[in-house]
Amino acid sequence: MDISGSATMLQSSEMDMIMDSNESAHNSNAEVSNGFMDPRVLNQLDELDLPDSTEPESRDESQHSSQDTKAVVEGRRAFLPTGCCYDDRMKLHANADYSANPHHPEDPRRIEAIMTCFKDAGLFFDGTTMEVAEALKNSPNQWMWRIAARMATREEICMAHTASHFEWVKSLGSMTSAELRQLTNDYDNGRKSLYVGNLTYQAALISAGGAIETCKNVVAGKVKNAIAVIRPPGHHAENNESLGFCIFNNVPIAAKVCMADYPEVCRKVLILDWDVHHGNGIQNMFYEDPNVLYISLHVYQNGTFYPGQPDEPGVPDGGLDKCGAGRGAGKNVNIGWAEQGVGNGEYMAAFQRIVMPIAQEFDPDLVIVSAGFDAAAGDELGGCYVTPACYSHMTHMLMSLANGKVAVCLEGGYNLHAISRSALAVAKTLMGEPPERIVIPPLNKTAAHTLNNVKRIQSAYWDCMRPGVVPLADLQERGTDRLSDMIRTAQKSTLGERHGMFPLYVQRTKLSRSFENQVLVTPEIDKARRILMIIHDPPEVVAHPDPHDNSIYAHNAFVTDGLLPYIDWAIKHGFGVMDINIPQHISQHTDADPYSDKSSESQMAKQLKELLCYLWDNYFELNPDASLTLMGIGDAYFGIKQLLISRPSTTEKVPGILCFVTGSLRPVKSETDPNLSKWYKANTLLYVSPDHACWSDEEAARKVRKNRFGRVELADITIRKGGVDGSCIGKMLRRHEADGQSWIKKQVREWERNHLEEESEEEEEEFETAAAGVDTVMNDVPVPGAAVGWEMQSSMRVPVGS
Repeated sequence: MDISGSATMLQSSEMDMIMDSNESAHNSNAEVSNGFMDPRVLNQLDELDLPDSTEPESRDESQHSSQDTKAVVEGRRAFLPTGCCYDDRMKLHANADYSANPHHPEDPRRIEAIMTCFKDAGLFFDGTTMEVAEALKNSPNQWMWRIAARMATREEICMAHTASHFEWVKSLGSMTSAELRQLTNDYDNGRKSLYVGNLTYQAALISAGGAIETCKNVVAGKVKNAIAVIRPPGHHAENNESLGFCIFNNVPIAAKVCMADYPEVCRKVLILDWDVHHGNGIQNMFYEDPNVLYISLHVYQNGTFYPGQPDEPGVPDGGLDKCGAGRGAGKNVNIGWAEQGVGNGEYMAAFQRIVMPIAQEFDPDLVIVSAGFDAAAGDELGGCYVTPACYSHMTHMLMSLANGKVAVCLEGGYNLHAISRSALAVAKTLMGEPPERIVIPPLNKTAAHTLNNVKRIQSAYWDCMRPGVVPLADLQERGTDRLSDMIRTAQKSTLGERHGMFPLYVQRTKLSRSFENQVLVTPEIDKARRILMIIHDPPEVVAHPDPHDNSIYAHNAFVTDGLLPYIDWAIKHGFGVMDINIPQHISQHTDADPYSDKSSESQMAKQLKELLCYLWDNYFELNPDASLTLMGIGDAYFGIKQLLISRPSTTEKVPGILCFVTGSLRPVKSETDPNLSKWYKANTLLYVSPDHACWSDEEAARKVRKNRFGRVELADITIRKGGVDGSCIGKMLRRHEADGQSWIKKQVREWERNHLEEESEEEEEEFETAAAGVDTVMNDVPVPGAAVGWEMQSSMRVPVGS
């Protein structure tokens, strides 16, 4: 069915249907030239046959341009308007199901809603074509110039698609409504996810033609930039099939036409796809093309989010590791979010850390945005929270590329309100309005890891991605060790020299591999009467990288270990000490990723339970007269809960539990011992950082007041935003060192009075004297000449210690 002249049938406004071909009107604002040409063309000036006039040569815009297209010498782009391409006939692509059921999400009203929003915002001048041209000549940034849409030709479509696919789409126009309904019923499910109608072919041709004309007007310098409000969308369509609401792949068609028609000024194209779904079709069409850089921001969900996995084996999906092939290696960048729910913080970070650095290094001649707005807040299919302000900021950043040659082509987006407001924000930014002020929320942890992985993967192809990326494979060949292992080795050496501490061999194969050098003990700890077990996270490492190349030199790296004063104090006062470092990562020879996340809570719980139960069974339970004081530092304090629940008899030997916590607080309950919770509340002291959620969340605060987590104390430290004076754990250890030590002494004294009947009054008196001599107003300052007490009593079977 030929509908090229069906304006009357549609009853559309003349403004939405006019096919303007008056090129002088397009160029009326470009009379002033600043003499700019692409620097790469300057050295070929002698070979170019430049015309006397600086005006671009006229051509029939409805046909594919000739092969001898000359380089375009433009006027100042600030004097050019922003273009907008739209045609009512694209609404003719509609579901062949004429029942009362709601329309498909890819609704014809999508483009109408956007154009209505543009008009309501005053983005178009209300007047004749000549009046519009005159108004734009005086105020090029006040209104948009309407770019006439047209049907793409078969030759243009087949630059990106197979001839058989073109013929299949064309055949839709000759099918009956019943056949189309059956076809839609067969296709509108699963990965195919497609509906068709009697006028799908014509609408798809206009959509592709609108994208072509939008991009050509930008490249030719007739407009400074442009937005194409088109449908059906295109980025899922493969070269040989329609897919995912998409018939023809509009953006690749437009890109290929521009590169063919303007070979001197459009040689490298950046396609930025911010649709929430991966543009599988665009990726596959340019996967081996070195002149087209495709960057996609999309929800990936480990390959389960649409479009999911390709039907054909070997075809790349939207995974982070799909980087292009052959000469196109490195020209495909997938930023695939692990989950839905991302928003401004994640998209802005992706642009600032990945998109813009790579795009600037690529230095494109044209930027085409596959602008799906289904990541916008309010779109139920996308499930994300990108605001119009964020879209405007992303557009503004892209406008710094390619001398401002940016063409935005509509893809998805199914909430009419969200898509309209988002497209309006983009259009206003293209016209020259500054982006709306935005408060960028914090980047979530999972997304930060995604961006870090993208950077690591792309560092093989882009210089800008290499700073901060560790080439682990190369380092492993040189016998490299992780810093965490080296730090523990240094700790072992220090504690060995100061106190004779040595690694305790764990006689279980799996535990031995994981905790080699991680459990350090004082000599004869099995005979000690008082034992302090410290379960802690690894020390904090702080480094200042070189500002030029991000290298880290050893003299600019620092290790903070706030536990050494506690160990010194404990050994000085007659404790046997067991220092247990809980590694965040167990190094393996098979490690391939330089970055490894901390162990999950379930993994850590399993390891801690197995280790601490082994130590209890083999060292502490066999020493009936010894007290065991527990210290938990950081996330490792979770291990104390595992020990108490797994070995209920520990409560008989533990005078107290001292912890310093910044992470999750955990209640201790046992299904077999109803008294454990009560005991835990009475015999624990937890210092918690001031920024912990338990102080601001009312529900958590209520649990704190009821001692659900034990006795919780607000740490007396100041947290400065952006401070560099140590972590919260380190600050708490320093600030409450004397308080914690005094509390441990008090708990041990009470325990010994209740459990050790053989302790003489003489021994207790000397213990009190020692405590009084050492602690002065809870500050551990020895009084000259005062008896040390615990270390001096040979009858108390103290360990060798130091």
